[in-house]
Amino acid sequence: MLAKEHYEKHLADLYSWMIGDLESKSMDFKKFLQSNGIEPGKTRTALDLGAGNGIQSIALKDLGFEVTAVDFNEKLLNELKANSNSDGIKTQLADITSVSEFDKLKPELIICCGDTITHIDSKRQIEKFISDATKILEINGHLILTFRDYSCELDDQERFILVKSTNEKILTCILEYQPEKIKVSDLLHEKINGQWTQKVSTYEKVRITLLEIVQMLEKNGMKIGLNEPVNRMQTLIAEKIVQIKI
Repeated sequence: MLAKEHYEKHLADLYSWMIGDLESKSMDFKKFLQSNGIEPGKTRTALDLGAGNGIQSIALKDLGFEVTAVDFNEKLLNELKANSNSDGIKTQLADITSVSEFDKLKPELIICCGDTITHIDSKRQIEKFISDATKILEINGHLILTFRDYSCELDDQERFILVKSTNEKILTCILEYQPEKIKVSDLLHEKINGQWTQKVSTYEKVRITLLEIVQMLEKNGMKIGLNEPVNRMQTLIAEKIVQIKI
């Protein structure tokens, strides 16, 4: 199953519950941006790819950016639009691989957070995505990526990860490693009318390493400013210093 179908049939209904308090997480991201000197500049335009329900978009808006939030899931974008703090944020239902279509916005900041980049179908398509994103980015603009590095395999029981549990819901993630992909099964147990039910959905992510992403960025004229784990995610902030010819 592709990531888009997995979200439509399974994860979108759980997403907001799974991530927890949106306001506090948005505030945390705002502080992260401020601590790394990310603020509006010449165009003031920011592109949030894989925006979900708006954690990053709202933080960007609060900092003074003009934000376009892009996601392939309509339910999550509707949640973003329903948030009282989202006034002024533009939304676009689209796949993040269509990033080149946003060139007229002249973004000075592009972000792709969560583990969204690994939802792209292959390493080759991730490389194209990074190339397309850097081409539309303004000189001295920034690209922020966060993702999980799946190069080291988890063994046996470690492959079973408890994501979140309450008295009514338990979400467990099960990982199966393949040479180029990782198969992810989201197992939901939910109590309905006093009875526990089970729902399972499986999709694939790309196994890509931190080094591979860094090399792709540098190949496209980007200078790495931040490279460290934040909240168990590999986190990169890269600045565009060279205009690569198309």
